[in-house]
Amino acid sequence: MRILVLGAGAVGGYFGGRLLQAGREVTFLVRPARAALLEEKGLGIQSPVGNVRLEHPPTVTDGAQGAPYDLILLSCKAYDLDSALAAIAPAVGEKTLILPLLNGQRHLEQLDARFGAEKVLGGLCLVSATVGEDGGIVHFLPGHRITFGERSGEMSARTKQVETALSGALFEVVRSNIIRTEMWEKWVMLAALAGATTLMRAAVGEIVRAPGGEKFVLGLLEECRRVAELEGVAPRPEIFAGMQKRLTNPDSPLTASMYRDICHGGRIESEQIIGDLLVRGEKHGHGAEEFPLLGLVRTHLRAYENRRAGRV
Repeated sequence: MRILVLGAGAVGGYFGGRLLQAGREVTFLVRPARAALLEEKGLGIQSPVGNVRLEHPPTVTDGAQGAPYDLILLSCKAYDLDSALAAIAPAVGEKTLILPLLNGQRHLEQLDARFGAEKVLGGLCLVSATVGEDGGIVHFLPGHRITFGERSGEMSARTKQVETALSGALFEVVRSNIIRTEMWEKWVMLAALAGATTLMRAAVGEIVRAPGGEKFVLGLLEECRRVAELEGVAPRPEIFAGMQKRLTNPDSPLTASMYRDICHGGRIESEQIIGDLLVRGEKHGHGAEEFPLLGLVRTHLRAYENRRAGRV
């Protein structure tokens, strides 16, 4: 299976690099500067599960090069989605499958509109990684997983082919018949974590040890769960209980990547992760007044974006 990975950042670089390490036919679609750096220095991965340096990883700067591809891994940030769709469009053929690894749900609607729902799988990933100063990938924690499937729940022959292509590349691969539920569960957890740690500028443990901190975190998590419920995809009870436990651990150093982005003055996915939850609640007739904590987080993030835009 010929695989095109959009970007070679933390997510695309890590999973694409591991696939390349395992001998898969992988090409990275990157900007010219990134292509030149990869050609000069290779793609390095520093990881608690094993380091590797991949010399001269295959790259293209135009999606038409080598097109069409069998599978496209879409690993961009939500704020780059429009340019990402334009970049991969020439690479999409009649039988191409697109596996997005973005957070939230809004990107699925955009992908469906551009390429047709039949080409778009549901997907999510788990990896704690960043791009190092030398352009290599730094993987912090042992967990690394891609979960994917047909959004209809069908265990299709084509997803079996994708599973075969992705398996054996060091990271965990899960072919799911409940991918829509699992995507929502990740969104609920991520929105609560991002909302709490960005608003409070602190890690989970530091928040819950503060007066009213645990109540705030659990209240925000419940508002996120409520939106999922309105959309007909409430988190499974045992999964939600795990979220509550994880977000109320007084010793937890956990923060969201959005928190780290704000600390460095970077761009954030505020509307994809937080704003879209409020939009979906309103769609079901439940206004922002019913989600006061989500509304407060959204105001805070938009204020940050306004201030950042002024600086830029």
